[in-house]
Amino acid sequence: MNLQFKMWLLVVVMFAILYGVITGIGSYMGVGSATNYVILAVFFMGFQYLIGPSMVSMLMRVKYVSEKEEPELHQVVAELSQKANIPKPKIGISQISLPNAFAFGRSLGDGRVCVTQGIQKLLTKEELKAVLGHEISHLKHRDMMIMTLLSVIPLILYWIAWSFMWGGMGGRRQGGGYAALIGMGAMLLYFLTNLLVLYGSRIREYYADENSCKLGNPPQNLASALYKLVYSSARLKKEPRAEAELKRIEGIKAFFLNDVSRAENEIKELKEIDRDFSGTIDQTELLALRTQEVKPSTAEKLLEIFTTHPNMLKRIKRLATLV
Repeated sequence: MNLQFKMWLLVVVMFAILYGVITGIGSYMGVGSATNYVILAVFFMGFQYLIGPSMVSMLMRVKYVSEKEEPELHQVVAELSQKANIPKPKIGISQISLPNAFAFGRSLGDGRVCVTQGIQKLLTKEELKAVLGHEISHLKHRDMMIMTLLSVIPLILYWIAWSFMWGGMGGRRQGGGYAALIGMGAMLLYFLTNLLVLYGSRIREYYADENSCKLGNPPQNLASALYKLVYSSARLKKEPRAEAELKRIEGIKAFFLNDVSRAENEIKELKEIDRDFSGTIDQTELLALRTQEVKPSTAEKLLEIFTTHPNMLKRIKRLATLV
Protein backbone atom coordinates (compact mmCIF):
# COMPACT_ATOMS: atom_id res chain seq x y z
CA MET A 1 0.00 0.00 0.00
CA ASN A 2 1.68 3.26 -1.09
CA LEU A 3 1.94 6.32 1.14
CA GLN A 4 -0.52 8.46 -0.80
CA PHE A 5 -3.25 5.82 -0.57
CA LYS A 6 -2.60 5.39 3.17
CA MET A 7 -3.01 9.13 3.67
CA TRP A 8 -6.27 9.32 1.73
CA LEU A 9 -7.58 6.31 3.64
CA LEU A 10 -6.67 8.00 6.91
CA VAL A 11 -8.51 11.19 5.91
CA VAL A 12 -11.61 9.17 4.97
CA VAL A 13 -11.55 7.28 8.31
CA MET A 14 -11.08 10.49 10.31
CA PHE A 15 -13.97 12.30 8.66
CA ALA A 16 -16.15 9.17 8.82
CA ILE A 17 -15.65 9.12 12.61
CA LEU A 18 -16.51 12.82 12.82
CA TYR A 19 -19.58 12.40 10.61
CA GLY A 20 -20.80 9.47 12.71
CA VAL A 21 -20.42 11.38 15.97
CA ILE A 22 -22.03 14.58 14.67
CA THR A 23 -24.92 12.61 13.13
CA GLY A 24 -25.44 10.74 16.41
CA ILE A 25 -25.49 13.93 18.44
CA GLY A 26 -27.78 15.55 15.89
CA SER A 27 -30.27 12.73 16.39
CA TYR A 28 -29.97 12.87 20.18
CA MET A 29 -29.88 16.62 20.77
CA GLY A 30 -31.11 18.15 17.54
CA VAL A 31 -29.24 19.33 14.47
CA GLY A 32 -28.53 22.77 15.92
CA SER A 33 -26.49 21.43 18.85
CA ALA A 34 -24.27 19.28 16.61
CA THR A 35 -23.76 22.11 14.13
CA ASN A 36 -22.47 24.38 16.90
CA TYR A 37 -19.42 22.13 17.39
CA VAL A 38 -18.59 22.22 13.67
CA ILE A 39 -18.96 26.02 13.49
CA LEU A 40 -16.76 26.48 16.56
CA ALA A 41 -14.13 24.08 15.16
CA VAL A 42 -14.07 25.80 11.77
CA PHE A 43 -13.61 29.16 13.51
CA PHE A 44 -10.77 27.77 15.63
CA MET A 45 -9.11 26.16 12.61
CA GLY A 46 -9.31 29.41 10.64
CA PHE A 47 -7.78 31.35 13.54
CA GLN A 48 -5.00 28.78 13.95
CA TYR A 49 -4.37 28.81 10.20
CA LEU A 50 -4.07 32.61 10.12
CA ILE A 51 -1.78 33.13 13.11
CA GLY A 52 0.18 29.84 12.79
CA PRO A 53 3.05 31.11 10.59
CA SER A 54 3.59 34.18 12.79
CA MET A 55 3.69 32.03 15.91
CA VAL A 56 6.20 29.60 14.36
CA SER A 57 8.43 32.48 13.21
CA MET A 58 8.37 34.05 16.65
CA LEU A 59 9.01 30.89 18.68
CA MET A 60 11.71 29.63 16.30
CA ARG A 61 13.31 33.12 16.21
CA VAL A 62 13.39 33.19 12.43
CA LYS A 63 15.29 35.92 10.61
CA TYR A 64 14.38 36.01 6.92
CA VAL A 65 17.44 36.49 4.71
CA SER A 66 17.93 38.01 1.28
CA GLU A 67 19.77 36.47 -1.66
CA LYS A 68 22.64 38.84 -0.95
CA GLU A 69 22.97 37.56 2.63
CA GLU A 70 22.70 33.81 1.80
CA PRO A 71 23.38 33.34 -1.94
CA GLU A 72 24.06 29.56 -1.80
CA LEU A 73 20.96 28.83 0.27
CA HIS A 74 18.80 30.87 -2.12
CA GLN A 75 20.30 29.13 -5.15
CA VAL A 76 19.60 25.63 -3.79
CA VAL A 77 16.03 26.48 -2.72
CA ALA A 78 15.33 28.14 -6.09
CA GLU A 79 16.59 25.06 -7.94
CA LEU A 80 14.53 22.64 -5.82
CA SER A 81 11.42 24.82 -6.05
CA GLN A 82 11.69 24.89 -9.82
CA LYS A 83 11.97 21.08 -9.93
CA ALA A 84 8.98 20.77 -7.58
CA ASN A 85 7.05 23.25 -9.71
CA ILE A 86 6.15 25.55 -6.82
CA PRO A 87 6.87 29.26 -6.17
CA LYS A 88 10.18 29.91 -4.45
CA PRO A 89 9.45 30.18 -0.71
CA LYS A 90 10.82 32.78 1.68
CA ILE A 91 14.08 31.66 3.27
CA GLY A 92 14.91 32.13 6.91
CA ILE A 93 17.61 31.34 9.47
CA SER A 94 16.35 30.20 12.85
CA GLN A 95 18.46 31.65 15.64
CA ILE A 96 18.70 28.42 17.63
CA SER A 97 21.65 26.12 18.12
CA LEU A 98 19.84 22.79 17.65
CA PRO A 99 20.63 21.58 14.11
CA ASN A 100 17.43 21.21 12.10
CA ALA A 101 15.20 22.55 9.33
CA PHE A 102 11.48 23.15 8.88
CA ALA A 103 8.90 24.49 6.44
CA PHE A 104 5.54 26.15 6.99
CA GLY A 105 3.11 28.62 5.47
CA ARG A 106 -0.61 29.13 4.78
CA SER A 107 -0.33 28.31 1.09
CA LEU A 108 2.21 27.69 -1.67
CA GLY A 109 2.45 31.43 -2.21
CA ASP A 110 3.13 31.95 1.52
CA GLY A 111 5.68 29.13 1.83
CA ARG A 112 8.70 29.52 4.08
CA VAL A 113 11.74 27.24 4.38
CA CYS A 114 14.05 27.73 7.34
CA VAL A 115 17.26 26.21 8.59
CA THR A 116 18.79 26.63 12.03
CA GLN A 117 22.22 28.08 12.62
CA GLY A 118 23.34 24.67 13.87
CA ILE A 119 22.49 22.71 10.71
CA GLN A 120 24.52 24.98 8.43
CA LYS A 121 27.67 24.10 10.34
CA LEU A 122 26.87 20.39 10.58
CA LEU A 123 25.93 19.18 7.08
CA THR A 124 27.72 19.10 3.74
CA LYS A 125 26.19 20.99 0.80
CA GLU A 126 24.76 17.76 -0.66
CA GLU A 127 23.23 16.71 2.66
CA LEU A 128 21.72 20.15 3.23
CA LYS A 129 20.25 20.07 -0.28
CA ALA A 130 18.57 16.74 0.49
CA VAL A 131 17.14 18.21 3.71
CA LEU A 132 15.84 21.25 1.84
CA GLY A 133 14.29 18.90 -0.73
CA HIS A 134 12.40 17.25 2.13
CA GLU A 135 11.11 20.63 3.34
CA ILE A 136 10.16 21.78 -0.18
CA SER A 137 8.14 18.56 -0.49
CA HIS A 138 6.19 19.44 2.66
CA LEU A 139 5.24 22.74 1.03
CA LYS A 140 4.37 21.15 -2.31
CA HIS A 141 1.97 18.67 -0.69
CA ARG A 142 0.41 21.33 1.60
CA ASP A 143 1.22 19.30 4.69
CA MET A 144 0.65 22.15 7.15
CA MET A 145 -2.87 22.68 5.82
CA ILE A 146 -3.68 18.94 5.84
CA MET A 147 -2.40 18.37 9.38
CA THR A 148 -4.17 21.51 10.65
CA LEU A 149 -7.41 20.22 9.16
CA LEU A 150 -7.01 16.74 10.67
CA SER A 151 -6.02 18.06 14.10
CA VAL A 152 -9.37 19.85 14.41
CA ILE A 153 -11.24 16.50 14.52
CA PRO A 154 -9.83 15.40 17.92
CA LEU A 155 -10.52 18.93 19.15
CA ILE A 156 -14.21 18.67 18.22
CA LEU A 157 -14.44 15.27 19.92
CA TYR A 158 -12.82 16.65 23.07
CA TRP A 159 -15.34 19.51 23.22
CA ILE A 160 -18.17 17.02 22.79
CA ALA A 161 -16.78 14.72 25.50
CA TRP A 162 -16.30 17.59 27.94
CA SER A 163 -19.79 19.02 27.25
CA PHE A 164 -21.56 15.70 27.84
CA MET A 165 -19.48 14.49 30.78
CA TRP A 166 -18.97 17.70 32.76
CA GLY A 167 -20.79 20.51 30.96
CA GLY A 168 -24.34 19.33 31.62
CA MET A 169 -25.14 18.80 27.92
CA GLY A 170 -28.08 16.41 27.41
CA GLY A 171 -28.71 15.93 31.12
CA ARG A 172 -32.16 17.46 31.11
CA ARG A 173 -33.48 15.74 28.05
CA GLN A 174 -33.00 12.03 28.59
CA GLY A 175 -31.10 11.72 31.84
CA GLY A 176 -27.46 12.01 32.73
CA GLY A 177 -26.72 8.34 32.04
CA TYR A 178 -27.07 8.62 28.28
CA ALA A 179 -25.11 11.88 28.25
CA ALA A 180 -22.27 10.30 30.22
CA LEU A 181 -22.11 7.36 27.79
CA ILE A 182 -21.95 9.73 24.80
CA GLY A 183 -19.24 11.72 26.57
CA MET A 184 -17.18 8.61 27.33
CA GLY A 185 -17.53 7.43 23.73
CA ALA A 186 -16.43 10.83 22.44
CA MET A 187 -13.44 10.80 24.82
CA LEU A 188 -12.33 7.38 23.56
CA LEU A 189 -12.64 8.61 19.98
CA TYR A 190 -10.69 11.73 20.97
CA PHE A 191 -7.72 9.56 22.02
CA LEU A 192 -8.08 7.36 18.92
CA THR A 193 -8.19 10.29 16.49
CA ASN A 194 -5.20 11.90 18.22
CA LEU A 195 -3.23 8.72 17.49
CA LEU A 196 -4.49 8.80 13.89
CA VAL A 197 -3.31 12.41 13.50
CA LEU A 198 0.15 11.36 14.72
CA TYR A 199 0.08 8.45 12.28
CA GLY A 200 -0.79 10.91 9.49
CA SER A 201 2.16 13.08 10.49
CA ARG A 202 4.51 10.09 10.25
CA ILE A 203 3.16 9.28 6.77
CA ARG A 204 3.86 12.88 5.69
CA GLU A 205 7.48 12.51 6.86
CA TYR A 206 8.00 9.32 4.85
CA TYR A 207 6.37 10.97 1.84
CA ALA A 208 8.60 14.06 2.08
CA ASP A 209 11.70 11.83 2.30
CA GLU A 210 10.61 9.98 -0.83
CA ASN A 211 9.92 13.17 -2.75
CA SER A 212 13.25 14.72 -1.78
CA CYS A 213 14.84 11.80 -3.66
CA LYS A 214 12.50 12.41 -6.60
CA LEU A 215 13.84 15.97 -6.73
CA GLY A 216 17.27 14.52 -7.54
CA ASN A 217 18.81 13.99 -4.11
CA PRO A 218 20.51 10.59 -3.64
CA PRO A 219 18.92 8.70 -0.71
CA GLN A 220 22.28 8.32 1.05
CA ASN A 221 22.60 12.12 1.33
CA LEU A 222 19.31 12.41 3.21
CA ALA A 223 20.10 9.29 5.28
CA SER A 224 23.48 10.72 6.24
CA ALA A 225 21.88 14.08 7.13
CA LEU A 226 19.30 12.37 9.35
CA TYR A 227 22.03 10.33 11.08
CA LYS A 228 24.06 13.48 11.78
CA LEU A 229 20.99 15.32 13.08
CA VAL A 230 20.15 12.53 15.51
CA TYR A 231 23.74 12.26 16.76
CA SER A 232 24.15 16.01 17.15
CA SER A 233 20.74 16.43 18.81
CA ALA A 234 21.56 13.70 21.34
CA ARG A 235 24.85 15.41 22.18
CA LEU A 236 23.53 18.99 22.32
CA LYS A 237 20.44 18.14 24.39
CA LYS A 238 22.65 17.93 27.47
CA GLU A 239 23.79 21.54 27.09
CA PRO A 240 21.82 24.15 29.09
CA ARG A 241 21.24 26.44 26.09
CA ALA A 242 19.86 23.66 23.88
CA GLU A 243 17.74 22.35 26.74
CA ALA A 244 16.19 25.80 27.21
CA GLU A 245 15.55 26.11 23.47
CA LEU A 246 13.85 22.73 23.34
CA LYS A 247 11.51 23.68 26.19
CA ARG A 248 10.56 26.90 24.41
CA ILE A 249 9.69 25.17 21.13
CA GLU A 250 8.15 22.02 22.65
CA GLY A 251 4.73 22.73 21.17
CA ILE A 252 5.97 23.14 17.60
CA LYS A 253 8.86 20.67 17.39
CA ALA A 254 6.69 18.59 15.03
CA PHE A 255 7.84 20.98 12.29
CA PHE A 256 11.42 19.71 12.64
CA LEU A 257 12.99 17.13 10.37
CA ASN A 258 13.40 14.70 13.26
CA ASP A 259 12.06 14.36 16.79
CA VAL A 260 14.84 15.89 18.87
CA SER A 261 13.48 14.51 22.15
CA ARG A 262 13.99 10.90 20.94
CA ALA A 263 17.55 11.40 19.68
CA GLU A 264 19.31 9.69 22.59
CA ASN A 265 17.32 6.48 22.13
CA GLU A 266 17.59 6.53 18.34
CA ILE A 267 21.36 6.98 18.16
CA LYS A 268 21.87 3.64 19.93
CA GLU A 269 20.05 1.85 17.10
CA LEU A 270 21.68 3.86 14.30
CA LYS A 271 25.26 3.08 15.32
CA GLU A 272 24.97 -0.33 13.62
CA ILE A 273 24.53 1.30 10.20
CA ASP A 274 27.72 3.39 10.32
CA ARG A 275 30.05 0.43 9.78
CA ASP A 276 33.22 2.44 9.17
CA PHE A 277 32.51 4.87 12.05
CA SER A 278 32.87 7.83 9.69
CA GLY A 279 29.91 9.73 11.14
CA THR A 280 28.06 9.48 7.83
CA ILE A 281 26.03 6.90 5.91
CA ASP A 282 27.30 6.23 2.40
CA GLN A 283 25.67 4.33 -0.46
CA THR A 284 27.41 1.05 0.43
CA GLU A 285 26.14 1.17 4.01
CA LEU A 286 22.64 2.06 2.82
CA LEU A 287 22.63 -0.84 0.35
CA ALA A 288 23.76 -3.21 3.11
CA LEU A 289 20.84 -2.02 5.25
CA ARG A 290 18.38 -2.80 2.46
CA THR A 291 18.92 -6.55 2.89
CA GLN A 292 18.82 -6.47 6.70
CA GLU A 293 15.74 -6.97 8.85
CA VAL A 294 15.14 -3.89 10.95
CA LYS A 295 13.86 -4.54 14.48
CA PRO A 296 13.42 -1.42 16.63
CA SER A 297 13.23 -2.09 20.35
CA THR A 298 9.84 -2.60 21.99
CA ALA A 299 10.23 0.74 23.77
CA GLU A 300 10.88 2.50 20.45
CA LYS A 301 7.85 0.85 18.84
CA LEU A 302 5.63 2.09 21.66
CA LEU A 303 7.17 5.57 21.62
CA GLU A 304 6.62 5.85 17.87
CA ILE A 305 2.84 5.46 18.27
CA PHE A 306 2.75 8.66 20.32
CA THR A 307 5.08 10.79 18.18
CA THR A 308 4.89 12.87 15.03
CA HIS A 309 8.00 11.34 13.39
CA PRO A 310 8.76 7.77 12.32
CA ASN A 311 11.36 5.69 14.11
CA MET A 312 14.66 6.82 12.58
CA LEU A 313 15.99 3.32 11.93
CA LYS A 314 12.81 2.44 9.99
CA ARG A 315 12.98 5.76 8.19
CA ILE A 316 16.54 5.22 6.98
CA LYS A 317 15.68 1.62 6.11
CA ARG A 318 12.95 2.97 3.82
CA LEU A 319 15.46 5.32 2.18
CA ALA A 320 17.60 2.24 1.51
CA THR A 321 14.81 0.85 -0.69
CA LEU A 322 15.04 3.98 -2.87
CA VAL A 323 18.74 3.56 -3.75
